[in-house]
Amino acid sequence: MAQTSSGPFDLSGKIACVTGGNGGIGLGIAHGLREAGARVVVVGRNAEKNAAAVEALGGDSLSLVVDVADPNACARMVRDIEERAGGLDILIANAGINRRKRPETYTVEEWRQVIAVNLDAVFYCAHAAHPALRRRGGGKIVTIGSMLSLFGLPLATAYGASKGGVVQLSKGLAAAWAADGIQVNCILPGWIETDLTRQGKIDMPGLDERVRARTPAGRWGVPADLAGTAVFLSSAASDFVTGTAIPVDGGYSVQG
Repeated sequence: MAQTSSGPFDLSGKIACVTGGNGGIGLGIAHGLREAGARVVVVGRNAEKNAAAVEALGGDSLSLVVDVADPNACARMVRDIEERAGGLDILIANAGINRRKRPETYTVEEWRQVIAVNLDAVFYCAHAAHPALRRRGGGKIVTIGSMLSLFGLPLATAYGASKGGVVQLSKGLAAAWAADGIQVNCILPGWIETDLTRQGKIDMPGLDERVRARTPAGRWGVPADLAGTAVFLSSAASDFVTGTAIPVDGGYSVQG
């Protein structure tokens, strides 16, 4: 992606797809991309939430109802974006789920569902986006990992495994697609206030206090805290940055 005359962080004229973009971290990132000038395509399974997100984003934002765990649906998603928006420059592979329970209580179906949405779908979306990005002369893929790719929690075994896989997948794609002008990087959110983590505070008594005590920033993050890093990794400012995994955690990971 060539630097624009408006500066290396400017995304004017760029088309960005955000999976899971209708709420939480995804919507926070979508707002950041929109404010930087990108046209945002919100992807999610809930049409009503998609519509609300598009209204909140404003401008010429679009939405698509897609099950990203279906590779054929991901291929259609990219075709639809090219037809409706004229191309694709940025993919934010954010969609994710969790099943908060001890590993010995998982059913095979629950394990596979988490891996399918959190890991398989990232590959499906990236695989589908690759030729579209290459046609544009390059582009950006930003995946969303987790601090649980570094740490383990007893109630998040499948989630942690899937997010660790996302980090390694991102590195492999970065190495494979650099020659196509495509940079692939991963963001590792720390403890962020979302619907998922609010339930986590209920499921894990004392979590709120432990997180605040260990985080130098002294608070939980909010979805908007991810926007700046996502804009950087989506812009020309990061053209020589690829294969990285960047914590956005208020310093949680630097303290024991």
